[in-house]
Amino acid sequence: RGWNSLTRFQKNIILMVSLFVLLAFIIFFLSVVFGESNDISPNSQDIQDLFLNSRIFSQESEHLVSQTSAFHPGITTPFASQISFTPMSNKIGDPSLSDRQKAVVAAMKHAWNGYVEYAWGKDMLKPISRSNHEWMGLGLTLVDALDTLYIMNLTSEFNQARKWVQYDLDLDRNVFVNLFETTIRVLGGLLSSYYLSKDPLFLDKAQILGDKLLPSFNTPSGVPRSDVNLHTGESKDPKWDKHSTVSEVTSIQLEFKYLSYLTGNKVYSDVVERVMTQIQSLPKQDFLVPQFISADTGNFKPGILTMGSRADSYYEYLLKQWLLTGKTDNRYREWYLQAVEGISKQLLRYSEPNKLAMIGEHVNNQFSPKMDHLVCFYAGTLALGYFHGLSKEHLALGKELAYTCYQMYARTSTKLSPEIVYFNLNVGGKEDIIIRDLDAHNLLRPETVESLYYLYKVTGDPKYQEWGWEIFNAFEKITRIATGGYSSINDVRSPSSIQYRDIMESYFLGETLKYLFLLFSDDLSLYPLKSVVFNTEAHIFPILYE
Repeated sequence: RGWNSLTRFQKNIILMVSLFVLLAFIIFFLSVVFGESNDISPNSQDIQDLFLNSRIFSQESEHLVSQTSAFHPGITTPFASQISFTPMSNKIGDPSLSDRQKAVVAAMKHAWNGYVEYAWGKDMLKPISRSNHEWMGLGLTLVDALDTLYIMNLTSEFNQARKWVQYDLDLDRNVFVNLFETTIRVLGGLLSSYYLSKDPLFLDKAQILGDKLLPSFNTPSGVPRSDVNLHTGESKDPKWDKHSTVSEVTSIQLEFKYLSYLTGNKVYSDVVERVMTQIQSLPKQDFLVPQFISADTGNFKPGILTMGSRADSYYEYLLKQWLLTGKTDNRYREWYLQAVEGISKQLLRYSEPNKLAMIGEHVNNQFSPKMDHLVCFYAGTLALGYFHGLSKEHLALGKELAYTCYQMYARTSTKLSPEIVYFNLNVGGKEDIIIRDLDAHNLLRPETVESLYYLYKVTGDPKYQEWGWEIFNAFEKITRIATGGYSSINDVRSPSSIQYRDIMESYFLGETLKYLFLLFSDDLSLYPLKSVVFNTEAHIFPILYE
């Protein structure tokens, strides 16, 4: 009777609403059914077959498969950028953040806002001239900062950057890019952002970029050339030398291997594994490598033995490749242990008068007490190795080197470290650390705070947080530019007359501020070292374990 009492219009409205609800239910039901049927995640045998030849992974990683099953890792997703993705929820003002973390977040926003205002979509901000610097034309700062924005829950900034990646990141530019820098900053940033957000856009872009970089490896030896044209595929040596840099060709492996894992395409892992096979076949002095290698012959160019520029991250990636495989590929463990022993034998010394541990160089078969700030990564790498079961002597040396690197900051009048220092090894000298005029600049580098982060997570000793806080405050006091961003400086010895270099490197957002933010967290569940590994640009990948 109630139905009959309704007007025709009312009946039509009720019928339309009912049909809409029924249709929505059918669509939801079909999406669930077909979503489950299309989830063809690889089984254990698939993973073993995929990585057997390159000996990367011996078993399937159920951990990662469970996290990526929403987007099948074994197929290309050419239209991933068109898939609907829910933006980050707004968590700004999280009460669990410490006051120091909030200060770092504020610094990140200041750096980001300067970049957005004066260098949006460009590689780097020039904060003094309020302009930009283009290097490769890939929005280096933006992509490098993506996962830092995500980790800090800077919601609107992350979604703003994601939109640029979706619509404006041009990976077919007719321009030569550096293979190493593009891999660690751009490919690494995209892969890390995919791991954290599960947004298929980032994996889609990462695979496109990986394909664009592959022609670098088309050489007689398999050792890649340093530069590749993203549009034509032409590769070439750097203008200043006919050799590739050892650290560059051996610090792209995490990124390419993880890309293989996600896409099911082993070509990426094969090309970088071939490089490592070639490197390990060459004779070395106490397992140490020189700075250069020929892409044509596959042989080293004899020269300086150093833990600094052009060799540094080779040693870092020996350990981290072992970790990425869930500690199943023990070749990398052995190569790393051999290298650590060689470093201690050949390059480790103690200064006078205060016995600061330092890592020097061998130049023309003579020891030089020169140490780059870049070397400060080694303290954290030693601590990370200890965390994963290596000798306690590694941790002891890591602590000594971290103290030295902290002193490189604490002993200057600006409380910022120079790019390079020399150590006094002569008994009777008054100063352990010597800064030369050409080496006095600071480039906002992350290596010391990176090591402080590892040592704090491994030991729980709050002094590492205190040292990091001092360094952060020095960055704020000396390098912060009021109109936006931070600038490198020319001389850490002159606090009253700062000369700015007018550049904010992308790694300041991608690494330095990220490590500081994580250092000041007491949340042990926040990216635990047992579960993740950072690439050499501080981009986060999962440890792929059985």
